Amino acid sequence: MDGAMGLRVLLCVSLVFLLTLQALPALGLATGRPRGSEKRQAVDTTVDGVFIKSLKVNCKVTSRFAHYVITSQVVNNADEAREVAFDVEIPKTAFISDFAITANGNAFIGDIKDKVSAWKQYRKAAILGENAGLVRASGRNMEQFTIHITIGAQSKATFQLTYEEMLRRRLMQYDIIIKVRPKQLVRHFEIDVDIFEPQGISKLDAQASFLSKELAAQTIKKSFSGKKGHVLFHPTVSQQQSCPTCKTSLLNGDFKVTYDVNRDKLCDLLVANNYFTHFFAPKNLTNMSKSLVFVIDISGSMEGHKVRQTKEALLKILGDMKPEDNFDLVLFGSQVQSWKGSLVPASKANLQAAQDFVRRFSLAGATNLNGGLLRGIEILNKAQGSHPELGSPASILIMLTDGEPTEGETDRSQILKNVRNAIRGRFPLYNLGFGHDLDFSFLEVMSMENNGWAQRIYEDHDATQQLQGFYNQVANPLLTDVELQYPQDAVLALTQHRHKQYYDGSEIVVAGRIADQKLGAFKADVRARGERQEFKATCLVDEEEMKKLLQERGHMLENHVERLWAYLTIQELLAKRMKTEGEERANLSSQVLKMSLDYQFVTPLTSMMIRGLTDQDGLVPTIDKTPEDSQPLEMVGPRRTFVLSATQPSPTEHSPIGSKLPNRVTGVDTDPHFIIYIPHKEDSLCFNINEEPGVILSLVQDPDTGFSVNAQLIGNKARSPGQHESTYFGRLGISNPASDFQLEVTPQNITLNPSSGGPVFSWRDQATLQKDGVVVTINKKRNLVVSVEDGATFEIVLHRTWKGSAIHQDFLGFYVLDSFRMSARTRGLLGQFFKPLDFEVFDLRPGSDPTKSDATMVVRNRQLTVTRGLQKDYSKDSRHGTEVSCWFVHNNGAGLIDGVHTDYIVPDIF
Repeated sequence: MDGAMGLRVLLCVSLVFLLTLQALPALGLATGRPRGSEKRQAVDTTVDGVFIKSLKVNCKVTSRFAHYVITSQVVNNADEAREVAFDVEIPKTAFISDFAITANGNAFIGDIKDKVSAWKQYRKAAILGENAGLVRASGRNMEQFTIHITIGAQSKATFQLTYEEMLRRRLMQYDIIIKVRPKQLVRHFEIDVDIFEPQGISKLDAQASFLSKELAAQTIKKSFSGKKGHVLFHPTVSQQQSCPTCKTSLLNGDFKVTYDVNRDKLCDLLVANNYFTHFFAPKNLTNMSKSLVFVIDISGSMEGHKVRQTKEALLKILGDMKPEDNFDLVLFGSQVQSWKGSLVPASKANLQAAQDFVRRFSLAGATNLNGGLLRGIEILNKAQGSHPELGSPASILIMLTDGEPTEGETDRSQILKNVRNAIRGRFPLYNLGFGHDLDFSFLEVMSMENNGWAQRIYEDHDATQQLQGFYNQVANPLLTDVELQYPQDAVLALTQHRHKQYYDGSEIVVAGRIADQKLGAFKADVRARGERQEFKATCLVDEEEMKKLLQERGHMLENHVERLWAYLTIQELLAKRMKTEGEERANLSSQVLKMSLDYQFVTPLTSMMIRGLTDQDGLVPTIDKTPEDSQPLEMVGPRRTFVLSATQPSPTEHSPIGSKLPNRVTGVDTDPHFIIYIPHKEDSLCFNINEEPGVILSLVQDPDTGFSVNAQLIGNKARSPGQHESTYFGRLGISNPASDFQLEVTPQNITLNPSSGGPVFSWRDQATLQKDGVVVTINKKRNLVVSVEDGATFEIVLHRTWKGSAIHQDFLGFYVLDSFRMSARTRGLLGQFFKPLDFEVFDLRPGSDPTKSDATMVVRNRQLTVTRGLQKDYSKDSRHGTEVSCWFVHNNGAGLIDGVHTDYIVPDIF
């Protein structure tokens, strides 16, 4: 233990996401039961010598923009060091903007930088300590920030985390949800919510799912008047107890604050310091009739709870439809069928017949998603063109699926194009993804391209309510083709200001920057179409009201308006970036990075580095944010305690349309497929090497140090006569002559220094070996990690065959986790790519395989024909793998690799 600091830390940062505002300090959010009238003895809050002195959640909301500060102080009264934990769950859409640790009078502050500068440091730390960067989802929509620290004897530590988010209005209210799940009693616990809304607050409530009405009345104080609202939750220690003699807390649930604002004025324009925010949610509008088509997946994978809950939700939704609505149902499995084939009125008889149809339909076949969508689009298009008696209803298409397209058109890019061309901006498409066995980013992109959004439906007991909850958000359209217009010469950097539909209970928010000397010319014109009439309104800035607001809220209002604009702009740029490739994607990335750094937000392109602290390996801690649809990553090996390590795996960024690039990996696996990740392109190159069993290939060879990695090919025992013989890695040799280190790895054994009779380990062992600067960690039956001091870090994955496997022989995969200290002269089939590589792709065209596209690539001053395809990365899941989208280079990598592939054949494994 470092006596000067008295603090050693293991920090795990985990980020997934939520649409309402949520935060969980799991270190000790607590409240409990009412105290009786009898005298109570002082409650001992110490656990193993450690107590939480205070934990405060402070939330300040100014015009929908929420600023959170979570502060916790932990004290160790024991005579020896103790490990404690600080957990915070934050919403999916929130951006961390500050983090600090104070220990023994020393402050360690977060500094947000571009991700590249932190990426190299992460790579090594993520391997050395299992939980340094463990990414794990928390519940459905949350991302979790967790710090495990060891505090020195008789010392204390204070943590402070800040994050920000804009509150979205849904179903007539804004929600602030704080998930409460304490680990022990807290001496001073407090949630303090301060709300300032210039329109005036119309309602305010606060409740906790874990409190009785009596205890809620004692511990929750709430009030609002005019523009201000306040909620305070401040339970005593005894009120936190689960029973009068317990040292545990009864808190386990959500603390929820809900509010709304007055809608007396049609216009709500805020202007401060040359930035503006326009909130649009008019009241007293007539509900529009709607034309609604449900497109439902009835493939075999929907069996069981999913189809039952889907039917329950459809029956309820049909029962809630209004007589002036029109609707139809489309089902798709291997085949596509519609209930009527055209829109029909929502009469009592039609609704009853539709409900009978829903009760009777059965599951069948694969997933013809493309066919189902096109049929639904055709029905709505036909109605818009041939039924003038319907007037101009709001057309809505809702699709639900639990899988990926497997029948009919299955190429995702082509499906996106088909849907885009069929809808042509006429109406929104909402995609509901049921469960996790689907490409949710594909559904997201499809919805965004067609003026809608995607929502995941979780496989749980309340899936029916989730489906109904989604429908309730779009059940009452009030306006269509909404456009908020501003003088072109007066406004710069405008966020999205055109919306296909506006729904009752929601709100449209536009933000922008006003050009210098143009405030006097600033106004907003709103144009839209309502129920059988046009909607027009002009909004002007009330300058006197703005002066009053600035006097009341001062710099905080100015700061919030500008940061709200920056927040919205970054979110929209990230959304656009999901559906682009090439130069356009790079330009969007550049814009996001610049704004993230300017406003100090942790986004998928930035990392927060903790200044002044390093672990024992000299690594600077980093905090990263993962994108929305990333899956949890798993690390292996014993947990290490660092001075401070806030590292997290590089975020799983959304990949180009219809593909996934979750692991940013360079490696070689299976037959053998080489995957080369090119960071600055955010893309991958792939190639195969076709050679005979027994051949030994050079993967990495550093001429400056002599370090090498070689791999020997084996064949598939089950090859049929006349069939191409697939080959796999059956033996790997890693050698570091500078330290006389050798490691031989086969699917059966791991041998250290085999030439001198060194120890032999089995894949059933869990062990860490260290010799002259090389650390080898064997993770039982899964993989092993080799970390070379001042060199590189590699992972070897064990593939075991199983019943039904197409491969009948165990084999190995090899992945490069860190190579930044390797010599620039490193060679080998993988080693040559350790230095920067640039390429350009153009002339995208149909390939010989109709499911794949060809293109022309210029790389190393050579022009090649490449094919867009998918390869599998098995570094995290050795059985199923994860698909990686890449440009495939044919003929054993000819033109991409230096020389020809036979140049890399070597005579010996060492």
